[in-house]
Amino acid sequence: MGIFGRKTTTPAPAAQAAAGPDLTALTGDYTIDPAHSTIGFVARHAMVTNVKGGFEDFTGTLHLDGADPAQSTAEIDVQMASIETGNADRDGHLKSADFFKIEEFPTMTFRSTKAEALGGDEFRITGDLSLLGVTKPLTITLEFNGSATDPFGNERVGFEGKAEILRSEWGLTWNAALETGGVLVSDKIKLVFDISAIKQA
Repeated sequence: MGIFGRKTTTPAPAAQAAAGPDLTALTGDYTIDPAHSTIGFVARHAMVTNVKGGFEDFTGTLHLDGADPAQSTAEIDVQMASIETGNADRDGHLKSADFFKIEEFPTMTFRSTKAEALGGDEFRITGDLSLLGVTKPLTITLEFNGSATDPFGNERVGFEGKAEILRSEWGLTWNAALETGGVLVSDKIKLVFDISAIKQA
């Protein structure tokens, strides 16, 4: 009998599945495969459209603990000179002193400080994002896409992630006013991640 005398029952299989997949076998250290991964962003431009971009040069490692996801960690290093938005002039502006100042601050880093299982395939990882000499917390919501052994015998895992930041909090304040009101570049930036990582031997 449960609270208030109500009879308790065993959860249905579908409800039990909400606890999440069994990741015990995935415990170990992984290296992010940049050839099959994406670290990107979306910014609002001129108040009316989105500009998408990403970084071509980055490295990272994951430690996954399937028995206790809270013990999982992530580290990522991004080379800012590798920014790519599909427009050479815009990329050059982003690399300049108006934005990323790549000669002074060539690298952006993320170091996790906390990991949480949210149920099902959903996870959340919080850490320190360092950019332009400023370090502030960043929380990323992740979806586990599964695991597989590729044709070369590599054990892979995949995650998709998303987050939002205010770029001004990291000192990215350059902008231009529009005649019709508003500004050229949004302060809010959406971050997107599509990660494939290979288990280390």
